[in-house]
Amino acid sequence: MDANTPAALNRKLSAFVALSEAELGVLDRLQHRRRRFAAGHDLVQQGQAPKSVYLLTSGWVCSYKIQADGTRQIVDFQVAGDFLGLRSLLLRTSDHSFEPVVDSHAAEVSAGDLLAAFGEAPRLAIAMLWAASRDEAMVVEHLVGVGRRDADARMAHFLLELGARLTLVGLGDGDGYDCPLTQTHLADALGLTAIHVNRTLRRLRERGLMTFRDGRVQFEDRQGLVTLAGFDPAYLDQTGPLLA
Repeated sequence: MDANTPAALNRKLSAFVALSEAELGVLDRLQHRRRRFAAGHDLVQQGQAPKSVYLLTSGWVCSYKIQADGTRQIVDFQVAGDFLGLRSLLLRTSDHSFEPVVDSHAAEVSAGDLLAAFGEAPRLAIAMLWAASRDEAMVVEHLVGVGRRDADARMAHFLLELGARLTLVGLGDGDGYDCPLTQTHLADALGLTAIHVNRTLRRLRERGLMTFRDGRVQFEDRQGLVTLAGFDPAYLDQTGPLLA
């Protein structure tokens, strides 16, 4: 299931700012250079000095760092409507890599075009600052998850968060969502082994809370899963626009 970028990004940013037609037009013009990226081939590499950022229009991407021993830590997953590498324009080099999980499409946005858009529509810059702050809040939650939650709660929280993010951009609902991630992806993101991921998913299934099979996450007892994870979506700040 895909979403076109204007719909996905508009829905996401409208969770914070009620954008006008003129501002939506500026946002749409940012997306005129679209490219296809094949699964498994880095879109941006760690240490690269990109002069552009990317806006994911369809597909899934993982952001990750490679450790000295060759192991990989996935920092997060990006879905339609998410920016890739926005921070790199300020840090001058990318501090992690981006790899498409499936064949994906993204709009390349130059730094100059982004600054011009902010000059034309300052509230758009505020909306994107909100999006960047929300991404930072998610990283904090992931750190808490890896450091303090047991495997079952960690998995439940992560899958509920993904569900909330996908629902916001029209790619999921309260019952579940399509998900192309493998158990290896989940292991690298959650600090578990692939075997531990398999056992964790089996326990959640046997408890009647959720299933994850054939590329579909299905919430069987969503409230039970929320209780197990201690999931409070307030950090995602998706309750409605603060700026009219």
